[in-house]
Amino acid sequence: MSESHSAYFIPEPSRWPIVGTLALFVSFIGGAIMLNGSGFGTFILGLGAGAIIYLFSGWFSDVICESIRGSYNRQVDTSFRWGMSWFIFSEVMFFAAFFGALFYARIYSVPWIGGEGAKLPTHEFLWPMFEAIWPLMTTPDATIEGGTTAYNQIKEVIPAWGVPAVNTLILLSSGVTVTLAHWSLKKNNRKGLCWWLFATVVLGFLFVTLQATEYAHAYHELGLKLSSGIYGSTFFMLTGFHGFHVTMGATMLTVILARSIKGHFTHENHFAFEAVAWYWHFVDVVWLGLFIFVYWL
Repeated sequence: MSESHSAYFIPEPSRWPIVGTLALFVSFIGGAIMLNGSGFGTFILGLGAGAIIYLFSGWFSDVICESIRGSYNRQVDTSFRWGMSWFIFSEVMFFAAFFGALFYARIYSVPWIGGEGAKLPTHEFLWPMFEAIWPLMTTPDATIEGGTTAYNQIKEVIPAWGVPAVNTLILLSSGVTVTLAHWSLKKNNRKGLCWWLFATVVLGFLFVTLQATEYAHAYHELGLKLSSGIYGSTFFMLTGFHGFHVTMGATMLTVILARSIKGHFTHENHFAFEAVAWYWHFVDVVWLGLFIFVYWL
């Protein structure tokens, strides 16, 4: 980071915003066509995904080069920190919405459908055999010929003290390793920085791998799907989006590891590392909430 620049750094005109717009547009079009049963949509979605990868690799490469050239002064560094802080705050609100939906379903909707606080026996007409317990193991799926209702049956829920507990230990351990990597960077210990970062990356992708096996088990053996009523939808939306964030975080840590091996960071100038570390700690905290409220309670 250069202190010689008194004025705020203004980058050159960039093609990346329009590339990003087109990449997202192609991805959405491809996804919509694919969801409507056309195999050609998969090809278009693949093109969009490739364009998004090209966007991120190119844009971040430009930013890294600007940083290495010393284009950023202390004011730019401060703006980066504020930007990352607001981004993480937006992510907090994103997950708060899903946790709020889970809370509303468990505390209000399920008891109401079961007749709690009802002045009229409306619940007996809506779902006479309903049991107000969480999670809902049986939910209406469709009405078949003759007016008979078909039900979606979940065999059992995923136990908290199996893969989820192991994944909790993995993420908590990764929070420790990334902190140790930060300490190593501050002490100019390049070897310690790289090894602790490598350990964090391995733990992150191990988490994603175990979650994928958990999903396969839930889908094929337990009958738990996204369509399995409110429990299935909240479970997969919360854990699925968190898994996506872990994947993105592990990918970013991989980039930081590669940069660390090349010697890009110093004990004074390493905001890119700090930004990814903040994000990773945020992912850890969200998982603790998931483990408690989705798996345990």
